Amino acid sequence: MSLMTIKDLEQVQKSLSEAGLDYQLELVEGKIEIMGPSDIVSSEIGVTFSRLLANWVYPRRLGRVFDSAGGFILPDTNLKAPDVSFVRASRLRQSVRYFAELVPDLVVEIKSQSDRIKALKKKINQFLEFGVAVAILIDPDELTVTIYRPTEEPIVLGNEEILTIPELFPGWELPIDELWPPVFSEEED
Repeated sequence: MSLMTIKDLEQVQKSLSEAGLDYQLELVEGKIEIMGPSDIVSSEIGVTFSRLLANWVYPRRLGRVFDSAGGFILPDTNLKAPDVSFVRASRLRQSVRYFAELVPDLVVEIKSQSDRIKALKKKINQFLEFGVAVAILIDPDELTVTIYRPTEEPIVLGNEEILTIPELFPGWELPIDELWPPVFSEEED
């Protein structure tokens, strides 16, 4: 079987779209992978993280924040879409109506119910090898946030701690416990 290319993936996406099907696809080592939907806890965490980050980034014109549908063509020709990503303004002055042909400065992966930590760590390590400045793994099952940097050991943060990424977002702080979906009481109905 021959290896697929970005053009092949685009054709598959077009055919699926014409059939009324909407799948998120990634290209990994010449194979198209269909990304299943995530559970709603992981989705809510992704929206929360994106919102809190974007609320800091955009007024300061630091760059661009993308959700899990934003595809990046990496130096190995793989196409990946992190759950949340950020690219500095100096590296992407204007968004293009295509996949970004660059490595993001920040990638965030959020463990969904069906994900395996080992596979997520492998994906994060690949991003780090390509030059990502910071990678984050959010694990809702363990209520932890692990920060990866290319030249440091991973740092694991728990509920009472605060996430900071001074090399990308000077002054931004995110209390870890703000990431988890709230529980609403009956009185709030």
